[in-house]
Amino acid sequence: MSAIARRRARTAAWSVLAAALLVLLTGIALGTGRVNISAWDALRALAGQGDAGNVLVVQQFRAPRVVSALIAGAALAMAGSLLQRLFRNPLAAPDTIGITGGASFGAVLMLATGASQQLIPLAAVGGGLLAALLLGGFAWRSKMAVTRLVLVGLAVQQGLAAAVNLMIVRFPAELASSALQWTTGSLYGRNWTEVWTAGTAIALTTAGLVLSRRRVAVLDLGDDSAGALGLDPGRDRLRLMLLTITLASLAAALTGPVAFVALAVPHLVRLLAGPPTLGTLGLTALTGAVLLLSADLLVLHVIPVHGLPVGAVTATLGAPWLLVLMIRQGRLPQRSS
Repeated sequence: MSAIARRRARTAAWSVLAAALLVLLTGIALGTGRVNISAWDALRALAGQGDAGNVLVVQQFRAPRVVSALIAGAALAMAGSLLQRLFRNPLAAPDTIGITGGASFGAVLMLATGASQQLIPLAAVGGGLLAALLLGGFAWRSKMAVTRLVLVGLAVQQGLAAAVNLMIVRFPAELASSALQWTTGSLYGRNWTEVWTAGTAIALTTAGLVLSRRRVAVLDLGDDSAGALGLDPGRDRLRLMLLTITLASLAAALTGPVAFVALAVPHLVRLLAGPPTLGTLGLTALTGAVLLLSADLLVLHVIPVHGLPVGAVTATLGAPWLLVLMIRQGRLPQRSS
């Protein structure tokens, strides 16, 4: 068996394992609560079968939160994987280049103005794109190499976080709790309207990225090689970055700025399955969904702190991981664009 065939078999095996674990965790999440239901009965209730009371509890109260975790976890992980490839930097992720900070800024600004709650997810997407524009503007003015854009992104992230904190300090007390989701990330209070809206937009954006996967693979070869093969590296990278940033912003609009998922999952998948392919992108999505749903189960049923946002758990896990990556990155030679 060739090396490529072995990698494909390994990716398929890990994908089957991740999918099975995801089904199991989904059943546990849907069935656990004040009214306990077996995982099998919970999955049947999700499909509208079984006891009418179970169907009501699962479909109306638990499923929106669980499905939000699956969608957002998958989207964040895919966005992190693609950003790391496009930036050619293992530290690139929505929460290190300012995208989640921008989403928080947009959502909290909309809260501060007293606008309709239905506009807040749209404002979060707009904030993420604003952060991307700031990042691109700084990079263009300084002619910075693409591999070093993460340094600018960290500055953008911290600046937007400071602006968010300033607005929250000036909030009326009754709005402070609403703003918490947009500073730490939370799955609390999700509804089917939000799930369907964000899920549809994420699916369309993902489809666009999958259709563009060959361009990403060519850009992996370097700008000179990509240009020789007929691509415009600057234009194509910008287009792919906008799609990826939109994907991350949509996920943040659903859950708030959940940290760690987009940064860590791509590294874990590369460790398990090897270099990036379409198959490993699917495995990345499954792993991201598993990670975020697992963190939410910890928040709801293991950690004895009422109302703890899921972003607090993922950030706690992510801090040492980010430190390790930064240490490793400091030891590696940097490639120029």
